[in-house]
Amino acid sequence: MTSDLSSDLVSRLRAVGCVFAEDEARLLLEAATTPLELATMVDRRAAGVPLEHVLGWAAFLGLRIAVDPDVFVPRRRTEFLARQAIRRAGRGAVVVDLCCGTGAVAAAVAVAVPGVDLSAADIEPAAVRCARRNVHGAVYEGDLYDALPIRLRGRIDVLVANVPYVPSNEVALLPPEARMYEPLVALDGGADGLDVLRRVAQGAGEWLAPGGHLLSETSTRQASAAGDVLSAAGLMPEVTTDDDLAATVVIGRCAG
Repeated sequence: MTSDLSSDLVSRLRAVGCVFAEDEARLLLEAATTPLELATMVDRRAAGVPLEHVLGWAAFLGLRIAVDPDVFVPRRRTEFLARQAIRRAGRGAVVVDLCCGTGAVAAAVAVAVPGVDLSAADIEPAAVRCARRNVHGAVYEGDLYDALPIRLRGRIDVLVANVPYVPSNEVALLPPEARMYEPLVALDGGADGLDVLRRVAQGAGEWLAPGGHLLSETSTRQASAAGDVLSAAGLMPEVTTDDDLAATVVIGRCAG
């Protein structure tokens, strides 16, 4: 591919609002195997399709995670959630990635901590199909704990739940890439953004092992309220942040 072509791609991507136009152009040029394929990919990106859906993958903690159409794209800030899970997952630990989407967190844990007993689950059939491409473990379809086998009840050491946490009246303010191409169920967290976290927290005591941890991503402004949700469910809450990633994670420990 010529430098003129690369320059043209950067200009076109920048014109439609791509902030990292140079990086995106490079990735598209590397991914395309023919000029026609490149043109199609650029047209889709220029139309607003998320880059990860165009490429078919997302970078996550050094891994290449498959991302299918209509599946929530793993964000870089969620790497902080994955790292927090990895810190608490020793060899042989029972780890569950609830609301798993692509299964990026589960895949990262499996690579970092060999020997974990790993499961993942999501309510969206498209997400489950995608996660089964990324996760070397069981991936179940269903609504939160309803998806999980009974054998996991009371045995989960690390329960990761990257729940939707955007308040319903703020979904319309999200970038078009999210609003138009990702499932609403993966974005809308109810009136205050904490509805799904409440459901997860309320069931956590039944599913966590003694001393087990529930971890969930949230926003900075919701962190205090999210901690209160965990406390109300009988968990001992903690809030941790990563300023570089603009990431906030609430952690609830089960007594024991």
